[in-house]
Amino acid sequence: MKIPFFNNKQSEESFHYPEDNTLEHIAIIMDGNGRWAGKRGMPRAAGHKEGVSTVVKIVKVAVKCKVKVLTLYTFSTENWKRPKPEIDFILRLPKEFIYTYLPDLISNNVRIEAIGDMKNLPAYTREAVQYAIDRTRNNDGLQLNIALNYGSRHEILHAMKEMLAEINNGELSLDELDEQKFSRYLYTAGMKDPDLLIRTGGEKRLSNFLLWQLAYTEFWFTEVLWPDFSENDFLHALEEYRKRKRRYGGI
Repeated sequence: MKIPFFNNKQSEESFHYPEDNTLEHIAIIMDGNGRWAGKRGMPRAAGHKEGVSTVVKIVKVAVKCKVKVLTLYTFSTENWKRPKPEIDFILRLPKEFIYTYLPDLISNNVRIEAIGDMKNLPAYTREAVQYAIDRTRNNDGLQLNIALNYGSRHEILHAMKEMLAEINNGELSLDELDEQKFSRYLYTAGMKDPDLLIRTGGEKRLSNFLLWQLAYTEFWFTEVLWPDFSENDFLHALEEYRKRKRRYGGI
């Protein structure tokens, strides 16, 4: 499979891609862009821009590994606390990423979706993401979820409000409600919960990301900052996952 929009320093033939991948859904907290730039005496924006290059590399590996869903924590509801110039730069990156790489994403059968409260994002961000969603709607390969203005507590509250509205309207009975039905009100409705969560940058917390969905997910943390996160780092995370036994509360 040729994926022309990836120009790796290391030949892809040198990587080992598992043939029997059982990971359907991988979620990633892409942490460390600002620190990567700071260590080099560069503005934080340079780290975010370099982080886009890492996104491109990791999408390639996920395609090669036949991952079905890849969810990337791109901009959280808490990120609005950052300086306005940094926020503006981050929220322009989806447009740059999509218009640069969309033709090759389409040719590689990648389908783009977004999760989060999109209505409060700038029009240029919403329009770019919606354009990508529309153009890739018929693809049935890797589903790339971009989590934008996403916060899990906000998601759960939003789901509860929608659920209660249906109960009040007589469309749903409390007796019918269970975990499976509640999941239908989440942004990830219809998706399998993540098998593996990867967080770069050395922190070991969830940062309000997919709190409901990660109940039985395996976690893998690394000190590597996101712009330095390589194809081999990703494959190492997958290899570590395969060594674990998922018991889901059983023996």
